[in-house]
Amino acid sequence: MRTTYGPPEIVHLTDVPAPQVGPGDVRVAVHATTVNRTDCGVRAGHPFFIRALTGLFRPRATVLGNEFAGVVESVGPGVRRFSAGDRVFGYSPRFGAHAELLSISQDGLVAAVPAGLSLEDVAPATEGAHYALSIIRKAGISGGQDVLVNGATGAIGSAAVQLLADLGARVTAVCGTAHTGLVRGLGADRVIDRDKADFTKDGHHYDVVFDAVGKSSIGRCRPLLKPRGLYLTTDLGPWSQNAVLPVVTRLARGRRVMLPTPIETPQVIEYLCERIASGRFRPVVDRRYPFGQIVEAYRYVETGQKVGNVVITVVPPR
Repeated sequence: MRTTYGPPEIVHLTDVPAPQVGPGDVRVAVHATTVNRTDCGVRAGHPFFIRALTGLFRPRATVLGNEFAGVVESVGPGVRRFSAGDRVFGYSPRFGAHAELLSISQDGLVAAVPAGLSLEDVAPATEGAHYALSIIRKAGISGGQDVLVNGATGAIGSAAVQLLADLGARVTAVCGTAHTGLVRGLGADRVIDRDKADFTKDGHHYDVVFDAVGKSSIGRCRPLLKPRGLYLTTDLGPWSQNAVLPVVTRLARGRRVMLPTPIETPQVIEYLCERIASGRFRPVVDRRYPFGQIVEAYRYVETGQKVGNVVITVVPPR
């Protein structure tokens, strides 16, 4: 947990009261969770404006972690979807997954673990993937469209490549030399090695440029877009310009910018669960840490070098 904003070192293990189980809730014994960019940003309270949502001077959520996989320990009144002993995984928008126990509504982003998969396999399957799926759906991307994904090795980017390929889009992925093979294996039709070429100089034109790391801009990517093309971003940009450009570019009726907000409905987790069960989507895992080394996991994520996801083992598998 943590009780203030700051660097990774403010996170520490301690005993806290077990979460309550209200009507419609399930309490999960967490076996695996993750550390991701969202956890790091909320822990640090950066950028500062997010404190309007997380607590201005002190954080409201003392236990971070939004992805989890585990076993249902108990259920509240009215729960019909799950029973004690069920293996489940999901995403908790209000955090709390960096703990041994987590309470979440049965109508939230929680689903049964597909047969044949371990809890550590599915723990990293929701955070980056639900952002990627939300952006794909809100942008209306469909099969046959040409899509470039910048940052194809991150949690969002690696999920986006797989989900877009599953839709039938023609995917061009941008990544470093060390990971071109990985990205091709995710389903990319073309790969641009950013260590050898500037992707914004690519001669192809795209219906959509999906900046999954928020490190480019509509200005740099405009030459890549078709006349009615769409630039999708996951970040506000250095001057928060991406909060305004969606409105401005929509009025201009040419190339547009979108900064989609996430969709957090049960249908999202069901869609992802179906694709995990069929093998059409697999979260990429970079490193695994035991729960006692969660500070080291935070430090690593903040290097910006992670590929896919970083998993935290709370209960070692048998």
